[in-house]
Amino acid sequence: MREDKAALAYGGGWVNRAGALRADPNRLAALLIAPDTRFLPLWRDRCLVNGSGPVQLNGEVAERARATAEETVFLGYAAGRAVFAVDLSGLTQEVALATVGATGVVDVRGLVGQLGPAEAALQAYARGLLHWHRQQQYCGTCGESTRAREAGHARRCSGPNCDRLYFPRIEPAIIVLVEAPGDSGRCLLARHAGTAEGAYSTLAGFVEVGETLEDAVRREVAEEAGVVVTDVAYQGSQAWPFPAGLMVGFRATAATDEIRVDGVELLEARWFTRAELRERSAAGHPLGRLDSIGRHLLTGWLASG
Repeated sequence: MREDKAALAYGGGWVNRAGALRADPNRLAALLIAPDTRFLPLWRDRCLVNGSGPVQLNGEVAERARATAEETVFLGYAAGRAVFAVDLSGLTQEVALATVGATGVVDVRGLVGQLGPAEAALQAYARGLLHWHRQQQYCGTCGESTRAREAGHARRCSGPNCDRLYFPRIEPAIIVLVEAPGDSGRCLLARHAGTAEGAYSTLAGFVEVGETLEDAVRREVAEEAGVVVTDVAYQGSQAWPFPAGLMVGFRATAATDEIRVDGVELLEARWFTRAELRERSAAGHPLGRLDSIGRHLLTGWLASG
């Protein structure tokens, strides 16, 4: 697979997902015992780590982990080697650590800056897929238990009169940098409910049934900030498997300067100039998480001025 070095965190085409192998039990069985196959153990959505980073298993240790795992799922090929994810969530933390020789558990987002882009993408992929398996244990139609299929990329209801097939779902959300009308060189940032005083960020929200991505941008900004926007333009997207998001980034232009926050999702909002944002950044106020598309939108806007 290609490696897109300009990709946002957790994406970039680093993994050959080898979808055709998911229905080939003989080939998968051979990969499970191949000496160069990698196994990534996770515990309740977190990476099992030691002094050198996330633990990667093969050989007898991998066999021991698989024997106690709730699920083992095929991720594909990375750097020419087959990779599986192993879910040890059914164990206590102490037993999980001992099983794989780890010293601790860390959320993959806590490893930003320590992992290369390809490894971060692989760990996030494993996290999202294993989380889905734990949440889809029962059929939403008949209530019977479901069982993993297609090397962990589907689950099928075990009910005799149902047999419904489930696939992992993503939850698309928009995130938008809104510019003020005219050539004022200002953008709209808001303080969301539950955040600290002075913590401003771009606006975001989930896409609802029956609307396009652009519709969601217009609705979210109008509902939360009371701002009508035009010229909605796509900027990029980011895999965000925490647990199942897809963040879709936009820029838009406000029709007027007027702001009327809803007081529920947003506590306050205001227009910032590029100079003000640079001053805030220099004073230690972050422009968003290092691994987030929100930061990418803001830094891109600053660079364009």
